[in-house]
Amino acid sequence: MEETTHRSVSAEISRRAVQILADYTGRGPTKAHTLVNRDLITILLGDTLTKGERRLAEMKQQAHVLETRRRYQSAMQDDLVAAVEEESGRKVIAFMSDNHIEPDVAAEIFVLEREDNGSGPLSDASTHGPPSGV
Repeated sequence: MEETTHRSVSAEISRRAVQILADYTGRGPTKAHTLVNRDLITILLGDTLTKGERRLAEMKQQAHVLETRRRYQSAMQDDLVAAVEEESGRKVIAFMSDNHIEPDVAAEIFVLEREDNGSGPLSDASTHGPPSGV
């Protein structure tokens, strides 16, 4: 991808992710940044929690808030994957998502099918195994 296309894809993925989260939770994050790498797209989101979720976290209900967010992420998965596939023009082969309470950040991670029709980034011959002792 050339640089200008790369930026517009990133911006559009960020915009669509914020909209999807708003559609599902009633409030979208106020910050979003998408990183596009060879076979990986990561969306970093900030200020994601609703007023109610923030209050629950203050009341020591962080586990409940995180469980609710995991359920939202499961419900949103198909829409998020479709948005990334449409904007990137690539097939998503794996999706991971998580939230953090303080600071209020979330990450949506999409592993893309290799462009050369391989299965994914970990099938690359240049990938080395784990360090010894692991």
